[in-house]
Amino acid sequence: MGIRYRHEWKHILNKSDLLILRQRLRAVMESDPHAIDGKYHIRSLYFDNIDDKALREKIDGVNMREKFRIRLYNCDPSVIHLEKKSKRNGLGTKYSANLTAEEAQKIVDGNLEWMLSSGRPLVQELYCKMLYQGIYPKTIVDYTREPFIFRPGNVRVTLDYDIRTGLNCTDFLNPDAVTIPAGDAPILIEVKWDEFLPSIIRDTVSMPDRRVSAFSKYAQCRVYG
Repeated sequence: MGIRYRHEWKHILNKSDLLILRQRLRAVMESDPHAIDGKYHIRSLYFDNIDDKALREKIDGVNMREKFRIRLYNCDPSVIHLEKKSKRNGLGTKYSANLTAEEAQKIVDGNLEWMLSSGRPLVQELYCKMLYQGIYPKTIVDYTREPFIFRPGNVRVTLDYDIRTGLNCTDFLNPDAVTIPAGDAPILIEVKWDEFLPSIIRDTVSMPDRRVSAFSKYAQCRVYG
């Protein structure tokens, strides 16, 4: 089975847009079953190298690029994902592998030897790139997400807001780690789909005078460290 790339676009919203779209989406889409009261908190720990390769490629709009992150939801350490997001010709794909809390902490601490014999290709790839490309945990990104799904077309729409940065903090598993608002970070709507975007969803998310944006939560948070 080949690599499956997905279409993705983002719009920047204001608070009024958020209220309108929340009601529209609830009328035509399902709430993600993993959400609690329609939302969840996401914490990601992003990786980069000393030259900020991932950050610079994003800002420069490099056609083929990738970034690694570790992610957990609602500060629950029982489910942690290592993820690699790749972009090619404007399309995106994501690879994922599970981590235990102990493994995630070892990565944060620079204890890497176990990764090569982990039996998980993505963990092994991260090990090699930490060793030979010099990538390492860079900063925490926190935000709140309201996720919606529409099964035809495998469509996923998310409303993201309250974006916060851990500055140079990488204490990923500490629920009391200090984060601060990432400046004037906007509210975002992200829309992802496979082969086609059903017209009902296209019409639902359409907002006048809102253009597709290349906004990056990671780039916004790196302004501060």
